[in-house]
Amino acid sequence: MHERNSVAELAQVLRDELNRYREGEKLPSSRALVERFHVSPVTVTRALAALAAEGLVVTRPGAGAYRAARPHSGGRRAGDTSWQEVALSAETGGEYIPRSIGASGVLATLAVPPPGAIELNGGYLHSDLQPERAMSAALARAGRRPGAWDRPPVDGVGELRAWFAREIGGPAGAVAAGDVLVTAGGQSALTVALRALAPPGAPVLVESPTYPGVLAAARACGQRPVPVPVDAQGVRTDLLAAAFRASGARVFVCQPLFQNPTGTMLGAERRREVVQAARAAGAFVVEDDFARRLVHEGAPPLPPTLCADDPDGIVVHVASLTKVTSPSMRVGALVARGPALERLRDTQVVDSFFVPRPLQEAVLELVGSPAWPRHLRTVAAQLRARREALLTAVRQELPEVTVDHVPSGGCFLWLRLPDGTDENALLAAALRAGVATAPGRPYFAAEATGAYLRLSFAAAAGPAELAEGAARLRTACAEVLA
Repeated sequence: MHERNSVAELAQVLRDELNRYREGEKLPSSRALVERFHVSPVTVTRALAALAAEGLVVTRPGAGAYRAARPHSGGRRAGDTSWQEVALSAETGGEYIPRSIGASGVLATLAVPPPGAIELNGGYLHSDLQPERAMSAALARAGRRPGAWDRPPVDGVGELRAWFAREIGGPAGAVAAGDVLVTAGGQSALTVALRALAPPGAPVLVESPTYPGVLAAARACGQRPVPVPVDAQGVRTDLLAAAFRASGARVFVCQPLFQNPTGTMLGAERRREVVQAARAAGAFVVEDDFARRLVHEGAPPLPPTLCADDPDGIVVHVASLTKVTSPSMRVGALVARGPALERLRDTQVVDSFFVPRPLQEAVLELVGSPAWPRHLRTVAAQLRARREALLTAVRQELPEVTVDHVPSGGCFLWLRLPDGTDENALLAAALRAGVATAPGRPYFAAEATGAYLRLSFAAAAGPAELAEGAARLRTACAEVLA
């Protein structure tokens, strides 16, 4: 059993048994728990730590774990937080700017499923696909680098900026190290870009459907996401040009490569048209290139980044290493030219100063090691195998859903459900059946064009678990669609 699931399951068993113990009574020793549940000492330690964090047990080094005192009803009074509804919503003048963020779509993909549930909602690699040994070794070496614990340059460590420049600009050297700003992952880079490039209240054009994190970031900045439809060739550029004219927007956020959630790629002609439309509108294109290192084995060669063909600074590029490594490897990059780069730097400095230097040094150790290309090849092969496993299982188990596009990269399948399907009811039924999914509604900035479900084939343990997940989803669909 996977370690994370073992910890969660043991913690739940112990949680259920706590009522047998009086306050201050000692729980069985760690050795007794290891023998009883046939788990490792590490699993026992982590399970007890989880209960201690919840205030249910108290651990005493060298003595063991004890039932914590129950909170008394006559102690801390319950506060009245109803006043916050006014404080969080009141506007004091000028144009009305909604202050709610709407992060449900992001939370749905970050939520850890209950014990025993199959994770088809996540956007990160399963731990078996993460280069844990290589990352640990890289972090250990990074800590011994000269100056590793010193304050880094606010733009990022020079060697890492140069590496990102080569990766993003390609062999022609279209991006210089001086164009790169190291960020704390892709989501942070998107938020910095939106805050820097558009004021509160401004419209921001987004793909429809699109990654919910973009919508949440824009709303958190007080901006108004305006949807532009996507088809099999990516964003509809005829509608994009019309949206620029109608809205007056000066920013368009897109994912040209393996778009989340549809998996589509922006066609060659449309790549030119996107930049042309933005140039005509005097606007920026924020290129979220989150999935370039998630290409599947056997896929055709990838096109260059949009910013590699853009000397005029229309494109602001977002890159991240998180998706292909670990959720905790929160290192990414922004590429921009001209005054926009200065604005981006100022915005990031105010938010977070800089990315911790040991983490930047660890990235350099990782991408410079022989393990890095091996890891990328492994991920490419595994993602293709898991994509095919989930696609086959969906077609066998769920004939009522439609898969319009089979991606050659990324980690998602975008399923169209029968018209009128209640996505929330299906999500709840799926959890009861033991599988976590992501409903489609949060991927739309305005009204949804139908009922959808996004399934991830990267977060599950492997092909067998993906097939089982589809079978469990069939049970949920039978309950809801009936």
